[in-house]
Amino acid sequence: MKLLVFVLNKEELLDDVLVAYVEAGIAGATILDSEGMGRFLTYEVPLFAAFKEFMKGNKPYNKTIFSVVTHEERIPKLEKLLDKVCGNLDEPGTGILFTVPIDYARGLVKEEEEE
Repeated sequence: MKLLVFVLNKEELLDDVLVAYVEAGIAGATILDSEGMGRFLTYEVPLFAAFKEFMKGNKPYNKTIFSVVTHEERIPKLEKLLDKVCGNLDEPGTGILFTVPIDYARGLVKEEEEE
């Protein structure tokens, strides 16, 4: 079981990203509004105000999607779909995708086994 975290840099792609999750067989997720540290420092901390020019063109806000994945074989399928929707995740400003092992979870909705 894994915690799948995807930080989407292009908020306007959220609907298509969620469709990709469903297509990959990952039906449950929590979506949070998020903000990168660079944006926060640039606009909220006067000491770093000079970085505004450097940050020009970067999206100020992100969406962070958390999902507990019990069928780990679905993650590579999602990764391919996300590359189609968002562009190559290895490119800067696209997004960040990672997993973290989960050794205990409670309160998850039981998925019906596929036939």
